[in-house]
Amino acid sequence: MKSTTLHWLCVLSLLSLPVLWLGHVISRGDRAPPPRPAAKPKEGIWGYVRIRPDRVDQFLNLHFNQCALISSSGQMRDAGLGADIDRIPCVIRMNDAPTAGYEADVGARTSVRVVSHTSVPRLLKDGRRYFREAADTAYVFWGPYRNMRTDGKGTIFNALRRIAARYPSTRLYAMTPGRIRLCDDVFQNETGKNRIKSGAYLSTGFFTMMLATEMCERIRVFGMINADYCKQSNRRAALYHYYDRAAAAAAADECLMYKAHERKRRGGHRFITEKAIYAKWAARHKMEFTHPSWNL
Repeated sequence: MKSTTLHWLCVLSLLSLPVLWLGHVISRGDRAPPPRPAAKPKEGIWGYVRIRPDRVDQFLNLHFNQCALISSSGQMRDAGLGADIDRIPCVIRMNDAPTAGYEADVGARTSVRVVSHTSVPRLLKDGRRYFREAADTAYVFWGPYRNMRTDGKGTIFNALRRIAARYPSTRLYAMTPGRIRLCDDVFQNETGKNRIKSGAYLSTGFFTMMLATEMCERIRVFGMINADYCKQSNRRAALYHYYDRAAAAAAADECLMYKAHERKRRGGHRFITEKAIYAKWAARHKMEFTHPSWNL
């Protein structure tokens, strides 16, 4: 009798395994997938190509235990965090955000710079400083296919190839079309909205945060406001960019800019929506927001 009972218990336990597995798959499908985990150094990160004068190579092969992601927000003015930032192994900046003259607040080092196709002309104007004097920086560029196509018809990609020829020691990378689609899919999974149909463009910050979650074990985000910050009556007014001229403060108020973009029916960035996404990611990744701090 005991042997018969034991036999059926074993059979039932084996039959239950597929059911448990199916339930696990279904429950995973109900949730938005988290950003891809940090890649091991030998694997690289999918969706980027190294730009060289005569060819492109895959992959982006960077990995850090800790990263500082520096917002371009005016919140960084008078922050006095430069020394703290420079002590972190990897410092990530966006577009053409300068360090010269702002070292006390934002630091002097740049390990990785994520750049929009619209910011490339500004970098070219000061190419010597960006690509020769900062030769130890890895640059990651993103843009629409029409500008970044590699068949000789992509105007921005062609410009980047010329930079690679002029400054051969500089590490230049471009996001592939597949990578851009992945970011669109993540945005849709997190919000339930199709990015294209909603008339929005993902911001450089979104692409940067996606990369940071794969490249960095821990992330400290400096100067980024949360999704509810602009609703607070005691909020600190700030410029859209810390390097904007003070005379343009009225036209470049951060919260006014964010709200205007959030309401745009076509061509706007969903800055506030993106900040809400980052708060969800912080629950799944070692991520800390400072100056201002986020209540997570």
